[in-house]
Amino acid sequence: MLRQPAVAGQFYTDNPRQLRAELERLVVTAAAKERPLGVIAPHAGYMYSGAVAGELYGAVDVPATVIILGPNHHGAGRRAALSPAAQWQTPLGAVEVNSRLSALVRQHAPLVEEDAAAHLYEHSLEVQVPFLQFVRPDVSIVPLCLGFGDFASCRALGEGLAAAIREYGEEVLIVASSDMTHYESATTARRRDEPAMAAVLALDPPGLLRVCRQEGITMCGVVPATVMLVAALALGATGARLVRYATSGDVTGDNRQVVAYAAFTVT
Repeated sequence: MLRQPAVAGQFYTDNPRQLRAELERLVVTAAAKERPLGVIAPHAGYMYSGAVAGELYGAVDVPATVIILGPNHHGAGRRAALSPAAQWQTPLGAVEVNSRLSALVRQHAPLVEEDAAAHLYEHSLEVQVPFLQFVRPDVSIVPLCLGFGDFASCRALGEGLAAAIREYGEEVLIVASSDMTHYESATTARRRDEPAMAAVLALDPPGLLRVCRQEGITMCGVVPATVMLVAALALGATGARLVRYATSGDVTGDNRQVVAYAAFTVT
């Protein structure tokens, strides 16, 4: 089964040559690259969040295997949906779904079920794939679309991912796909996002989920980010770094109602 792109031509160009040229412009290669256990990357249209994502992916030495965790914006499918497709198609070509690690994830995280419906129209995972292809052409992925909200499930999935990665025995990067505050002024967005960003930097997964719920922070990928932090901690993470924070207003010039984006590495 081949998963066809749902948002090529919308969130990013469907022209292969133009897409490659755009990624060449967006991905700023760092002088010294990090090898994190996990990252948080934005998932808006490349016009708006591409520079933030590009700085992140330019700073990371991406391994051959990547788990992508994205929020379920449409509410379709299972609570923790693993794509059953063998490959994901993008304008840059097909990316293999890593069947061995996918099987280990299902073994160690019973919450995970194969389900195509959750992935059919979801953009949060898809927009990460061309970046990954660009910086690591031989990359294989494990795409997981998450539609739950309780910390017990976040902890169970995160610990299961860590156990699967340990048994897999090779380096794996966990990408949590998330934007930050939606549709506030740029000033308000930054103020509202500060406690969420502080929780990420403190490596505090329950604190991240709690503060977003209590303060109404519209971080759409808070669950993927929480799961990633749980897994990274189980794998020995000791620190996090904010790579870049920006808003759509930085692109449009209109700061009255923005969407905010943050990129982090967790090592």
